[in-house]
Amino acid sequence: MERAQRDRERDVIELRGIRVFGRHGANPGEQDVPQPFEIALRLEVEIAAARASDALADTVDYAALHAAVVRIVARERFALLERLGDVILDAALADPRVVRASVSIAKPALLGGATPVVTLHKGRR
Repeated sequence: MERAQRDRERDVIELRGIRVFGRHGANPGEQDVPQPFEIALRLEVEIAAARASDALADTVDYAALHAAVVRIVARERFALLERLGDVILDAALADPRVVRASVSIAKPALLGGATPVVTLHKGRR
């Protein structure tokens, strides 16, 4: 890998294995009973200040982001995983240090063994 390319790579914070029950789905009855969802986030971030300072205030507070994701999945309702994912991405991008974010949402209880997963990406405009 060329030095210039390495220098452009961003730091990454990942949150994996977020498991929460929510009421999302387009089919009849899917929003009647909470179902399990598994979420993973990947954040491309500008956190050089945190690397130097060792201060939480200089980085993305992933505990707060985790709480926001849990709240969104548990309290809001959407027909599509695509819309749910977009709202989660907006929450991640609310922190100005997040330059680009990706979210994967799995709905393991939906198809009796097959697990649909939607992965979305969003960056700053």
